[in-house]
Amino acid sequence: MRDAVINLRTLPEQRDLIDQAASLLGKNRSDFMLEAACERAQAAVLNQVFFSLDADKLRQFTALLDAPPSPNPGLERLMAVKAPWNADPA
Repeated sequence: MRDAVINLRTLPEQRDLIDQAASLLGKNRSDFMLEAACERAQAAVLNQVFFSLDADKLRQFTALLDAPPSPNPGLERLMAVKAPWNADPA
């Protein structure tokens, strides 16, 4: 059961736009806004550059980064294709 309250002040045009979008998706304003806010919040959290690792995990991570790449024929084929902007003019 939801029991936390979030209040927002908005322009009438913004409220109307939100209501229109919510209606198109078959949602009420609160559900629409909560879903949109949670998606944006999750993206912000996932886009963080910094993360922490304990000493053992850091050693494992560093070893993976330092290891030579394994053969990847698909990548080799892709890298062998000339970019269109570098192709010889006809």
